[in-house]
Amino acid sequence: MRLENPYLAEECAVKRVKRQTPDVYTYTISYPRGSNRLRMPFRPGQFIMVSIPGIGEAPFSFSAWDDGKGIFDTTIRTVGNVTSALMKRGEGQRVWVRGPYGRGWPMEEAKGKDVLIVAGGIGMAPLRPVIELVAKNRRSYGGLEILYGARTPNDLLFADEFESWKGIPDADLLLTVDSVPKGIEWDHGVGVVTTLFDRMRTEPNDSIVMTCGPEIMMKFVVKGLLAMGFQPKDLYLSLERRMKCGIAQCGHCQIGPKFVCRDGPVFPYSELRGLPDLLV
Repeated sequence: MRLENPYLAEECAVKRVKRQTPDVYTYTISYPRGSNRLRMPFRPGQFIMVSIPGIGEAPFSFSAWDDGKGIFDTTIRTVGNVTSALMKRGEGQRVWVRGPYGRGWPMEEAKGKDVLIVAGGIGMAPLRPVIELVAKNRRSYGGLEILYGARTPNDLLFADEFESWKGIPDADLLLTVDSVPKGIEWDHGVGVVTTLFDRMRTEPNDSIVMTCGPEIMMKFVVKGLLAMGFQPKDLYLSLERRMKCGIAQCGHCQIGPKFVCRDGPVFPYSELRGLPDLLV
């Protein structure tokens, strides 16, 4: 019997690199022809492990996926050794990939319901596939509302897609930033993302919330939405942090009885409430 090595990564090709902000890039990567991953189901919110020999390995979210073709996007902020080395990998160069892993966003549970997306900074990356899936299957979902905040207008990801998002039937996009540098025109909100709650139209009944961003942001998102009548079981958060092996063997991402890599990275708040070492 042949046993597959779960730590064995596949050599993949970088097809395109697109700069999103001064320190964030989107990499379009393809699995090799004949890869078993081409037949694996993809769920928005899942992640992959990307490695560069001699440097290291790190987890990253999908920010897009092309079904059946094995081509995907991952959007990454340059903050460490792996991401700095990845930034130097141009089109046609190689990276090594394991995955996809983990539990994604509740797209089946959301069918027939309104979808509220609340994102902060780089947290928009794993939520972008949700927007694309709702747009592609528009009749399967209710209203779509996107609340997105960042430090400055220059730190907003996928800004060139905002008009198309606003063009999705029965969809709203509300933007806010912490501050606006001199010389930049800005016609949207100024303040943390929760300041947009006063303007949103999504109601607690028959809706699903998906949020990703810094944990301190998600803490106040959850607190604010609970106060408005949203239920813990309807609030989903992505805790993509600390993951090391991706398959619940090293314990690096364990929080109480939960492994972020295996049981998440997406969790309903009803499962997280009361766990140790969490801001939320």
